Amino acid sequence: MSVCGCKVASPARSGRGQAPWRCHRLRSRVAFLRTTSVTGSPPFYFLGIKSKRLGVCGWVLFSLSLLLMIITFPVSIWICLKVIKEYERAVVFRLGRIQADKAKGPGLILILPCIDVFVKVDLRTVTCNIPPQEILTRDSVTTQVDGVVYYRIYSAVSAVANVNDVHQATFLLAQTTLRNVLGTQTLSQILAGREEIAHSIQTLLDDATELWGIRVARVEIKDVRIPIQLQRSMAAEAEATREARARVLAAEGEMNASKSLKSASMVLAESPIALQLRYLQTLTTVATEKNSTIVFPLPMNILEGIGGVSYDNHKKVPNRA
Repeated sequence: MSVCGCKVASPARSGRGQAPWRCHRLRSRVAFLRTTSVTGSPPFYFLGIKSKRLGVCGWVLFSLSLLLMIITFPVSIWICLKVIKEYERAVVFRLGRIQADKAKGPGLILILPCIDVFVKVDLRTVTCNIPPQEILTRDSVTTQVDGVVYYRIYSAVSAVANVNDVHQATFLLAQTTLRNVLGTQTLSQILAGREEIAHSIQTLLDDATELWGIRVARVEIKDVRIPIQLQRSMAAEAEATREARARVLAAEGEMNASKSLKSASMVLAESPIALQLRYLQTLTTVATEKNSTIVFPLPMNILEGIGGVSYDNHKKVPNRA
């Protein structure tokens, strides 16, 4: 049993001469790992530098740089202090290593001369305009589709350390993803389901750019262009469909109108005086619109006695007098 309360094998049992001090070293190492796992970085820092990652040469160069800054203090303060805006973050490289797991800023940051290099990263939303892409759909129709992608950088360290040019990589990936997704759809699906296609493209881009520190906010398909001949064919097809629908509606209207007239004739046949009332109502309407025109309906059999005209045999009837 050791001083700390841990069991330590005796030299006779182990054969390797273990000592109680190894238990203390093990406990200190476990505490170090626990601190690292909770905070994300070792607990020992000196001006933002991980002390265990500096070698002898690193410490020498760091000391010389710090000494140079102190000697030339009135002048070096304007060179070493950098202002980072609210929408920016600074990834600092000290002797080629990223100084911390999190970017610095906004505000004032200290840059040591000769050993520090920093890269500014803009965290605002970026608009990526995808140029028209010539796509062959699943039903063998050639189309040109363009779109726009809105994304922002949420991890400056990942955007700087994991990819060379994060904006160019996102631009090319958006073009490729647009072509791949639209190539599996038919023309009618592309024209009718733009929102679903844009959402699927956004999901694919967001999954692919997660390691780059980029979060895709929105994807929109702006325009779908099809060949002129296909446009004419689609227009002719739509016009024929509209004409057929118009003829069907006209036929249905005629049928309904004939049914209504039949019902009206049956009502008028039951009450002959209703026909006279309808005539008077029509006469009132005509007199209101055109005062100089008066219409008198006459039965056809009255014309038989006028002028001796017979509509049965088309012969003139002699006068009886």
